[in-house]
Amino acid sequence: MSVLIIAEAGVNHNGDLDTARQLVAAAAAAGADIVKFQTFSARKLVTSGAAKAAYQIATTGNQEGQLDMIRKLELSRQDHEVLIDECRRHGIRFFSTAFDTDSFDMLMDMGLDQVKIPSGELTNLPLLRHMTRHGLPVMLSTGMATLGEVEAAVDVIERNGTPRQRITVLHCTTEYPAPMEDVNLHAMLSMKAAFGVDVGYSDHTPGIEIPVAAVALGATIIEKHFTLDRNLPGPDHKASLEPDQFKAMVDAIRNVEVALGDGIKRPSASELKNKPIARKSLVAARHIRAGERFSAENLAAKRPGTGISPMQWDEVIGRVAVRDFDTDELIEL
Repeated sequence: MSVLIIAEAGVNHNGDLDTARQLVAAAAAAGADIVKFQTFSARKLVTSGAAKAAYQIATTGNQEGQLDMIRKLELSRQDHEVLIDECRRHGIRFFSTAFDTDSFDMLMDMGLDQVKIPSGELTNLPLLRHMTRHGLPVMLSTGMATLGEVEAAVDVIERNGTPRQRITVLHCTTEYPAPMEDVNLHAMLSMKAAFGVDVGYSDHTPGIEIPVAAVALGATIIEKHFTLDRNLPGPDHKASLEPDQFKAMVDAIRNVEVALGDGIKRPSASELKNKPIARKSLVAARHIRAGERFSAENLAAKRPGTGISPMQWDEVIGRVAVRDFDTDELIEL
């Protein structure tokens, strides 16, 4: 099954529906399987006094609090309906992450067939229960979490009716952009081993190499922030890929997917034609007379590999030459 590639448009529409529609078109053109937004009521998500994260202050200033910042980024139900239609038009799947129960219910009412639990909600027991009671496939993002916290969330999801086989745990580093030294990709494999689930990677690093590496390690889902322009105002643009970069990531992931193969070690179809050229055969190191015994002094291993393999060296040494052999002639027994 192909790696699922999610273009995380998130709130990079900056509250503008036309920009959101452009993000849909650009994500489809870049080869993403899904374009994902965020669905929330700002008033239900943060308190009036909630501070911004350092990265949010760096990108949007400190003149307003977190509530006022994200209130501008809400999408209405009508906005969602427009974006769903836009996704159909461009042949890409619509998806969104809910941050409260009412938002989640609205998404379910619109026909979404899977669930994404964002890193910040991993410890939100009531919301975990509400979002996983339908038994739909679940993507659980694990930024900021310990292994024990991930285990607790997976257990809640499973006990609530979603079988473990339908849970994909996404490794994530919740910093924007995420420093390379904090990525710890091997933690993705630790979670796979610990919980017996599929794993993926939600990426906030600059560039494309880390998600590509995650695929090589076995990620089945890649989520990457996506923007039309990294210089736009807003909290997440600086940690996002522009369309050309995103397409380069998609192409690289698809190449790695093909290159991973089936794991069976055997000559590939493209190699077979080179096998006789690159391998060696036993040949006469000098003129050998009929009746002379083959020895280390009169044999050599040279290309092409169309004769007796040098792996049969010990079987040939001491045998009698059945005829004369000129220098460099393939040996026959």
